[in-house]
Amino acid sequence: MDIVLIPGFWLDADSWNTVTPPLIAAGHRVHPLTLPGKEAEPAPHAGIGLQDHIDAVLTVLDGLDRGGAAPVALVGHSGGVAIAWGVADARPELVAHLVFVDSFPLGNGSVVNDELPVRGDSVPLPAWEVFEEADLRDLDDALRSHFAQIAVAEPAGVARDPLRLSNEARYSIPATIIACEFPASDLQGAISAGAAWAGELARLEALQFVELPTGHWPQLTKPGELAEAILRALDGNDAG
Repeated sequence: MDIVLIPGFWLDADSWNTVTPPLIAAGHRVHPLTLPGKEAEPAPHAGIGLQDHIDAVLTVLDGLDRGGAAPVALVGHSGGVAIAWGVADARPELVAHLVFVDSFPLGNGSVVNDELPVRGDSVPLPAWEVFEEADLRDLDDALRSHFAQIAVAEPAGVARDPLRLSNEARYSIPATIIACEFPASDLQGAISAGAAWAGELARLEALQFVELPTGHWPQLTKPGELAEAILRALDGNDAG
């Protein structure tokens, strides 16, 4: 199966480097992405918005030579979940499985995070004090230093632009949430209680959960376990 890996804020394709080997060893074709404005020499962030990141993934998806095999799996981490959800809305027929890493999809008109500190047209990696303690679980001093070294500022438009959705076929795509900083029971309870913010989850026809207790960046804190969780999520959906 082709697996497209969509990074969250402040991360690029290289952030998946320690996650991809087990996926490749399991026989998958893996495509970690660096999204517009987050290249080694990033373009100016003015004018780069959420739809630009969605369109960049769509370009990759449309260009894959699947050789007659079934559609692809989209793996989105954190803010990358909104991008994956937008792609699923645009090309539901090409997506065999959605994997949401420590986040969940929101509905039409939602924004990823309009509370992050903005500098000009960018959202740089904030000070650690901005994050909650649960976010930082297992992210020790060495990993924090590494994260700070590899972090790439996010275009502000990606954080603040509203997500536009229109195709209800997205709800028919099997989905898995890899729950890290929050237990799966929190989301299951919200769905059962009819919480408005869990409305998209409630409409998914096939939703499963995989527990991976750690902080918000498992690709840094538990990369091997994250790879195993992705493989568990895709078990039974691999079409070659």
